[in-house]
Amino acid sequence: MTAQDTLFSNIDKVNDFCFDEHVAHVFDDMVSRSVPFYQEIQRIQAELIINFLPEDNALVCDLGCSTGTSLAYLTEHPRCPPKAHFLGIDNAQAMLAKAELKLAAQISQGRVSLECADLQKLTQLPKCDVVILNWALQFVRPIEREQLLITLFNALKPKGLLLLSEKILVEDALLNRLFIDHYLHFKTSQSGYTDTENQRKREALENVLIPYRRDENYQLLARAGFQHCETYFQWFNFVCMLAVKE
Repeated sequence: MTAQDTLFSNIDKVNDFCFDEHVAHVFDDMVSRSVPFYQEIQRIQAELIINFLPEDNALVCDLGCSTGTSLAYLTEHPRCPPKAHFLGIDNAQAMLAKAELKLAAQISQGRVSLECADLQKLTQLPKCDVVILNWALQFVRPIEREQLLITLFNALKPKGLLLLSEKILVEDALLNRLFIDHYLHFKTSQSGYTDTENQRKREALENVLIPYRRDENYQLLARAGFQHCETYFQWFNFVCMLAVKE
């Protein structure tokens, strides 16, 4: 049973957000209530990825895999190649511990491997068909983002797929404020968070989650080598993009 996220309901001091044991304990509830259309995005993403997997020796790398939800969706997909392998990487051991429980069967079958590593220090990946980067790049220091995407580009096989989901800024200040207001309304009216919880979490994330505009993310992808980039889902200031390597 998923524990309910009440982390920011009764605290005396707001500290910088980190993916520790407390966050890992409630993360599945937190992300499903904080990311609009989270389950639908996972479903769409799995459908896209399956189209890029060969029948033999397919490899998917999920960077910032958290508790392994994306890997669970993929390994349970009815059209997933039985010989496909999945590598989940996260820098928080507490999150990986949750992923190990969620993916215990797949790990025991040798289909899923999990590694603890800092994305900001990642210098190489095994050759792979797909890379997933869901709401993870925004936590990487801006100065390190381009090099990380270059590393991912180099690891992808020709016609390989990168899926990038991010919370973004909007260049127009008025529209940016409008999008943020709609998001906060979503969190209170549909997700059940209070205004106090929302404010405390925003303070905790302020120096940790640094969003870019959508065009800035496209520019990063282009500089890394990707020539085919497009948005496949957007809800106000949440955007899911894909990029294909030639």
